[in-house]
Amino acid sequence: MSLSIALSNAASGLNAAQQSIRAVSDNISNVNTPGYVRKVVDQSQRVVNGAGQGVDITGVRRVTDQYLQLASLSASSDSSKFDVYSTFLDNAQGLFGDPSGKGFFFNLPDEMSAAFATSANDPSSNLLRGQALNTVSNFLSEANRITTQIGQLRTTVDSQLNDNVTKANSLLSQIDDLNKDIAQARLSGGDSTGSENIQDQLLNQLSGLMNVRVSARSSGGVTVRSSEGIELAGDGPATLIYNHSTTTAGYISVLTAGANSGPQTMNVASGEIRGLLDLRDQKLSGMEDQLGEFVARTAQQLNAVHNASVADPPPTTLNGRNTGLDLPTAVGGFTGQTTVAILDNTGVGQKTVAIDFTAGTMSVNAGPTSPFTPATFLASLNAALGASGSATFTNGALSIAATGANGVAIDEGTSSKIGQGFSQFFGLNDLITSNGFATYDTGLTTTDNNGFVPGGQITLRLAQADGRPIKDVTITVPGAGTPLMSDLLSAMNSNATGVGLYGSFSLDAQGAMVFTPTPPQNAKISVVSDNTQRGAGGPSISQLFGLGTLPRLDRAKSFSVNPTLAADPTKLAFGKLDLTVAAGQPAVTPGDGQGALALSLAGQQTTLFKAAGSLANVNMSLNEYAAEFGGSIGRDAASADNSKNASAAVKTEADTRRASVEGVNIDEELVALTTYQQAYNANARMIQAAKDLFDVLANLIN
Repeated sequence: MSLSIALSNAASGLNAAQQSIRAVSDNISNVNTPGYVRKVVDQSQRVVNGAGQGVDITGVRRVTDQYLQLASLSASSDSSKFDVYSTFLDNAQGLFGDPSGKGFFFNLPDEMSAAFATSANDPSSNLLRGQALNTVSNFLSEANRITTQIGQLRTTVDSQLNDNVTKANSLLSQIDDLNKDIAQARLSGGDSTGSENIQDQLLNQLSGLMNVRVSARSSGGVTVRSSEGIELAGDGPATLIYNHSTTTAGYISVLTAGANSGPQTMNVASGEIRGLLDLRDQKLSGMEDQLGEFVARTAQQLNAVHNASVADPPPTTLNGRNTGLDLPTAVGGFTGQTTVAILDNTGVGQKTVAIDFTAGTMSVNAGPTSPFTPATFLASLNAALGASGSATFTNGALSIAATGANGVAIDEGTSSKIGQGFSQFFGLNDLITSNGFATYDTGLTTTDNNGFVPGGQITLRLAQADGRPIKDVTITVPGAGTPLMSDLLSAMNSNATGVGLYGSFSLDAQGAMVFTPTPPQNAKISVVSDNTQRGAGGPSISQLFGLGTLPRLDRAKSFSVNPTLAADPTKLAFGKLDLTVAAGQPAVTPGDGQGALALSLAGQQTTLFKAAGSLANVNMSLNEYAAEFGGSIGRDAASADNSKNASAAVKTEADTRRASVEGVNIDEELVALTTYQQAYNANARMIQAAKDLFDVLANLIN
């Protein structure tokens, strides 16, 4: 070996040791720096003409484990999802109050029952009547408050989603920019580990927002893709878009860098964004819908009792609610008998009109019967009432009034349509009123005239479970002949222009419209737009049937105590109409508390609750449903907290294992530092020895 080769070997070794010492020094100085990954200097033998001539520095690299990195990113996504999910569910649970406290929302129905039971013991007490009404009003006010505040939580979720998408776009842009810095450093033989560490930290932040797939690029840096493979960063940053409206589910779409087409939908399976989307469109909205169903059925049961009862003295007018139907359709389908009675202010009967829906006849004061049809019902009733009263039907609502100082009362008898008596179906003597359609039990059948103005259109969105749209369909109300509900359903279920490829609409036994999805897509329905009308100025298809979840969210806010009763509790229907009394005897007696007692027992009556929130169709009493609903909220919050803790533990374990590979171990670094220092000294001595030999040779020549 010549002296020049020896000198070259020593110089390259000296340089390699120096670079390695610098790397070790950086590792030691950053031992407590979050996100820092230890680095090492890669060396290779320098060979010239088959002979070794020292060592080359091939690069400085970070010590990473791709599997552990991906595991850590995945765990971070899951942890962030359940963390935000648990936080909001805990807040939502708190809105209902402390289950062990007096103010717990689901204890309020029991308070109503107790107040009415107390009133039944002294039905003439206006104080007790007022207190009973106050418990009903308090129940409805609390339902309104909770619904409003859940809505505010959903608004907060919406705002946070917008912020997270903006943040994700910023992170993607920074990650993509760092790719250029890393590639340039690699190309010039520089140290790119600083930029790579920064990029790693950005990827950690991004994984907290959404799940991503990360792969290394041959030129340096990373390529970031969505779970289905859409490139989000690498050859330019993509732009994420949060799509949402008040009536449709939210979803994320992406506009890739340099795309010639528009945005495409993207699957976000985990991360904080997924948790927020699930909260907005599933859990919080489901909670609101279920609260609306609970309040609606509570109102229905109380109204059923109140409509079957009578006040003393009876009111001069009974004003019904908007059924959303025309009168012939509303009257059609009734069976059994009911009686409309005109009473004086002492409760003595002046006239009775017995209506037999099964036979299609009316009888005045138990006299001869006269026939009627649904089309002639109003005219026949007015003829039967004569000078004693009148009936009107306007904007879907039936009203019956007595003339003069007389009052009107209704004996429900055996009358029934979809399980509701005549007075209850029309809401003639409701205790609780609503400014909208609350239960969506229309009573319509497939053979009824659908009544919607031909040519009106409703646009429905079919979406996947995570909210990503499958297809929007626009359905036109048919207009040929006299379209029946079956014709409307056929148009809605059309394979060409309706939902037929993804499911079907049908009417259940109560006349509610139900969408049944077809596997495997199990699409969900929401309403994009709806300009249909049932009759001039009537409700739209989506209003009458409550299609989709989001339009149903404010149901619990629509209820209030009947203003007439709120202003005068003496008009509460606490008695029962007795049509068997002798002529001249009062059919309504002062101090009768049968109606109040029945109101106190309303919570024990079994009713059909329609699918809402976490429960499918179920027959339960109000008290049982309250217990189940309250329990489900607690269980959901506890489950979310458990998932949060479990995912946090997985993340901690993944981060720990990753840190064991990527982190700095002081002991190992000190050993390496000692080794490289000794190598440095050895190469320095070799250089010194080569110099000394050169000096000797030079002296010999001289």
